[in-house]
Amino acid sequence: MPKRDTLLELVSRYCHSSPIDAAVFIETLDDHAAISVLKALAPEITLKVIKSLPETTAASYMEHFDDHLIEYIAGRLSPEQTSIILRQLSEDKRKRFFHSLTEKKKKDIEQLLQYPEDSAGKIMSTDVTSFHKEAKVKDVIQKIRHQSANKHQMSYLYVIDHETRLIGIVSAYNLMLANPQSTLEEIMHTEVFTVNCFTDREIIANEVSKRKYFAIPVVDNDNRLLGVIKAEKLIKGVQEEATEDILKMFGAGGDERVSSSIWFSLKKRLPWLHVNLATAFLAAMVVSMFEGVIAKITVLAVYLPVVAGQGGNAGAQSLAVVMRGLIMREIPASRVKHLILKETYIGLINGVIIGIVTAIIAFLWQGNPFLGVVIGLGMIVNLVVAGFAGAAIPITMKALRLDPAQCSNIILTTVTDVLGFFAFLSFAVIFQNFLV
Repeated sequence: MPKRDTLLELVSRYCHSSPIDAAVFIETLDDHAAISVLKALAPEITLKVIKSLPETTAASYMEHFDDHLIEYIAGRLSPEQTSIILRQLSEDKRKRFFHSLTEKKKKDIEQLLQYPEDSAGKIMSTDVTSFHKEAKVKDVIQKIRHQSANKHQMSYLYVIDHETRLIGIVSAYNLMLANPQSTLEEIMHTEVFTVNCFTDREIIANEVSKRKYFAIPVVDNDNRLLGVIKAEKLIKGVQEEATEDILKMFGAGGDERVSSSIWFSLKKRLPWLHVNLATAFLAAMVVSMFEGVIAKITVLAVYLPVVAGQGGNAGAQSLAVVMRGLIMREIPASRVKHLILKETYIGLINGVIIGIVTAIIAFLWQGNPFLGVVIGLGMIVNLVVAGFAGAAIPITMKALRLDPAQCSNIILTTVTDVLGFFAFLSFAVIFQNFLV
């Protein structure tokens, strides 16, 4: 047997029996040597090593694999590992990698790749360096020297365990002062401040301002390292988001500026003004259906804003909870029905309590107990509808691939106003002989 084949067989046996040890060794090689070793191994052995490497390192190696090897590996990694690696491949490799997956795995990965617009995952950089805890200082320094031509200057490097979870951090200063024979586990700091990939950037900005960090590691729900957020990018993003939120709050476009042209501003504002006008007329049409009873019992008009206000506020509470759940991906398909029923039930309880309080106030104010009954029953129906709609609308918008954040609130306000007015005035018709 030729000498090269004998050496390759020994390396293959080592990688097969101790893939984690092999990964620790390979990640300390220069990139060219590491890629050469992985390409020379049998695909099943390469897969074992790739699974044990940090995803960021694995992606940099897989960028140089042929399509056959990528297809073999892609079909056998977990969706979580696959999604992390995919983010860091070039566009061409990413397409080939993704094309080789089964339809089920494609759907799983698509879900994992969809970060909310203002989340940590959306603004993080995947240019991050990590090593296994067993790696020796001298090997890590040598690796960093090899990477210096292609990577930005590093102030920190991150340490992972056998499950590729982030467990520590080492500063470049401490790395250079450490004993060359020490392992990273011996010199790392285990108290690492991290943020989840779904955390809103405003929350991250607040934390960064308290801690004075200039880079924050981003992890997934299993504490796998996904990337880092640079403080300067974060601050810039938060400033832009704050101005966009103010604009959207008042129906202007998020990308509108004081220097925008009149035509551009009109394009951004007029559509939402028309939508609001349509919903307002819809509520007005419901009120007009009961014009006769309102003319006879004018005091009913006094309570219409009360009905609209309470329904809108109760619906907004449900909407906020569900929107957060959608953003954080805390609502699997199996829990949708339970969540909607829960919010409806909360609406019923709130409706009974608020309805009783409103009925007592109406009775004490107007001196008519039946007016209290009408407003109380109307309030119960309105808050039940608000709870149901506040949960169901954003989930439905998400299922229809529309942006829940942009259209849910308008639909919710329409539903609570229309049905709230209808319920309140319908009860007034039923009890009108007692209200005159």
